[in-house]
Parts: sequence; structure tokens; C-alpha cells
Amino acid sequence: MGQITYREAGVDIDAGDALVDRIKPLAAATRIPEVLGDVGGFAGLCAVPDGVDQPVLVSGTDGVGTKLKIAFATGKHDTIGVDLVGMCVNDVITTGARPLFFLDYFGTGKLALGVGEAVIKGIAGACAESGCALLGGETAELPGMYADGEYDLAGFAVGVVSKPRIVDGRRVVVGDRLLALASSGLHSNGYSLARKVLLEAMALSLDDRPAELGGATLGDALLTPTRLYARAVRAVLDGGVDVRAMCHVTGGGLPGNLPRVLPDGLGARLTRLPERSGLLSMLARRVEEAELRRVFNLGVGFVFVVPPADVSRVVELLPAEDVLELGEIVEMDAATPFEERVVFAET
Repeated sequence: MGQITYREAGVDIDAGDALVDRIKPLAAATRIPEVLGDVGGFAGLCAVPDGVDQPVLVSGTDGVGTKLKIAFATGKHDTIGVDLVGMCVNDVITTGARPLFFLDYFGTGKLALGVGEAVIKGIAGACAESGCALLGGETAELPGMYADGEYDLAGFAVGVVSKPRIVDGRRVVVGDRLLALASSGLHSNGYSLARKVLLEAMALSLDDRPAELGGATLGDALLTPTRLYARAVRAVLDGGVDVRAMCHVTGGGLPGNLPRVLPDGLGARLTRLPERSGLLSMLARRVEEAELRRVFNLGVGFVFVVPPADVSRVVELLPAEDVLELGEIVEMDAATPFEERVVFAET
């Protein structure tokens, strides 16, 4: 009886090693001064930056959900890594933290070098844009665990903030203003519902070009990567603005996320929202308003809570951003259910 190799069992060690070789220059391009060592060891090393008073480490982890299904169907894998970084780093920065490093997990049934490289190239690019290092990760080839041509992703981000400068919402008061930064699209939330509506109920193809998308295919619109907010947040924090809370609008939409950063007894009254267009306008035709609000970001990707006197300063600091005054903080009964603490008063 012949001997059996690991490759015959479905795991190609040489392919894994080849991917690591391709990753090394991508990771090197994201290096920051605090990183010690290179990709390829058992663990990544990163020093705490000098000059941070009472440093506190901040961590976050996430995936990209069923948006992966769109990447599989279109064969486009170069932006999904941006989503992975965005979903993690955009959470970490809500505390006022500077993102330091990122690690990824890539699991697949059979490793395709081109696909793996495209995914990680997107991750590395997003890390560079966010100012953090791609410190390491794990590539797992798991025969029988995934359908052919499919994979899964998870990401892990760590940042640092000075304890006296943590932004945690405790100082939010009635009358503070909510300033929104636009999302780039659906980001990475609500894709199970979006696919159900667009691909099944509306019977659209990913190659279709609905008028609402301005010439883009449905597949490309759905793959628009999550917007990265690290640079904008750092500009506002370093610009002397009294930022009292920050919110990353992810799964749960505005009703499911804004209350997470508000003290008990306070709520948010939204008087203005971005104009609906593109995918959101299409989804609004087949999804009830209450469901739309609690699943999708409604065009808002990130929210600052600041005192009224600082509104103009935020606008000055972010000339390239579409800063929208979303509403204000209002008093609310402490017994108000979580999601009802966000009131949509816009007409």
C-alpha cells in the first residue's frame, strides 16, 4: 500500500509557504516604527508608542459577513480585505485610540494563491491607509470545511489611547450635536437581506446595471469597500475638538449603535439624513422603513458627538468630508428601550 502525502489529503504546504512569501512585502509596506521583527515568526511584536501617558490597549475583532458571497460570485477579491480592516479599525477608533496593528485569519478549503494574495493585498492597503501595521495572520487550508472557491475571513485590530483621553460618552449632555460622516455604501452589514431583496425578490443579476447605480454593475456596487475613518478621526481629535462620543454605524444601523455610546437618560433626535440613492434607494422599495433603519446604515458610516460650539471646527478640519449635522442629544426616560433611544424626526 502506497504512502499518502498531506497534499493528497488536500493541504498544500508549498502553496501556503508561497503565499507567505507574497505577503511579506505587503506587510512590510505597512510597517510602523513600533513594530519589531518581520512576518514569518510565531508571533508579531509591537511596542507601545513613546509619549503616551497611561497607555491603554484597545482591541476589536470582526468579519465581513455574507458580503463574501458577492466576492465569490463575481470573482473579485481585491476589496474584501478593505472591508475586514474597516469593520475592525473603525470600531477601535471610536475610543479615541490610534490603531497600532492588525492580524487576519484566512480559512479556505483549497488555497488559490491569486485569490489569497488579492485578499491580503486589500488588507495591507487598508492597514496603510489607517496608519496601522499588518503584523501577522493565519492562513488555514481546511479540506472539506468550505465549498469550492469559498473562504472565510476574520480580523483583529489593536490600538492604544492615553487613559485620560479615552472617548467613552460619559461627558455627553443634552444639546450636544451629532455630526455624521457619509458611508461609502452598505459597508459590510445587511448583506443577507440585500441579497434576498436584490438577487431573489427583484431577480437582478450581479452583471445588471440598474439606473440607480449610475452605470455601475450591481456586483461592483455591492462590493464597494467599507470607508476607513481613522484619518478623519485623528484629524478631529488632534484639532482640539471636544469630542464626547464617537459611533461606528455597523450592524443594527443608527438605532442599534448610537445608544451604545450615550449615557442613561439620553437619546438622539435625528433631524436630517443623507439623501437616499444607489443601493439604499433600491432596497427601500422592498424593505419596510423600520427594518431598513435597523439593518442598514442609511448613508451614515460614522458619528461624532460634540458641543454646539465645536461644530464649525469639525467642518474646518475635514474639508474633504461630507460632514452632515445629523441631529442632537435629547433627554429621555432611562427606561426607554435601547433602540427607541434614537428618534427619527426628519421629514
